Amino acid sequence: MKISPTIGIVDYGVGNLHSAVKAFKQFSDKVIVTEDADDIRAADALVLPGVGAFPTGMQGLKIRGLVEPIRAFSKTGKPMLGICLGAQIMLSKGYEFGMHEGLNLVEGEVVDFSALATGTKIPQIGWNSLAEPAQEVWQNTILDSVASNRDSVYFVHSFIFQPRQPDEALATTEYGGREFCSVFKKNNIYGCQFHPEKSGAVGLKIIENFIHLVS
Repeated sequence: MKISPTIGIVDYGVGNLHSAVKAFKQFSDKVIVTEDADDIRAADALVLPGVGAFPTGMQGLKIRGLVEPIRAFSKTGKPMLGICLGAQIMLSKGYEFGMHEGLNLVEGEVVDFSALATGTKIPQIGWNSLAEPAQEVWQNTILDSVASNRDSVYFVHSFIFQPRQPDEALATTEYGGREFCSVFKKNNIYGCQFHPEKSGAVGLKIIENFIHLVS
C-alpha cells in the first residue's frame, strides 16, 4: 500500500538513481530526485544512494553545497538511509585513494575489504545473508520481518564501513571468513552496504520498512 511522505533521493552525481527511484515509488507517491538544499530540508525522509568511490561521492556533495544541508537533516530525527557508497560517506572518514573526510554522521571509518578478507575475491559481488547480532533488535527497524541468516541481499563492494560504536552495527555479514557490519543504525540514521533496490522481495521489504518509519 502506498503512503504519502516525501522521500528525497539525493542526486550528487554518482549514479544508481533509476533503480532506487523505481523501488521507492512502489511505496510512496512522493519520491523526488534532487540536488537542491531546500528540497532536502522539506523532505520527510532522505536517501543517499550511490555507486563509486568515497572521494568522488564527497566531492559531488561539496560542489552542490549539500554537505551542511544533509548534516542538518540528520539532526531533525527524520529517517535517513544510505545505500552502498551513500552509507559509506555517512561515516567520519574513508581510505579509498587516500584519506578523505566524510559527513561524520556516524563515527567510524571506511576501509579496504581486501586488506581484511585475505585470500578471497574482492570485490564481493553477489548474494549474501544478514545476521541479527542480538535477539529482536531488528523489530521496528528497516530490517523488521527480515529472516536472520536466511534472507539474502545483493552486494557489490570493495570497501566496508566500521562504525566506532559496536552497538550501531544493526546487522553483520560473513564473507571470506571475515564478519563485517553490513547495516548500521544510529538513532534515525541507517546505512546498508548492500543494494536493497536490487535485492528482490527482501530489499523491497527493507525499503517499505524505511518509508513506514516516517509515521
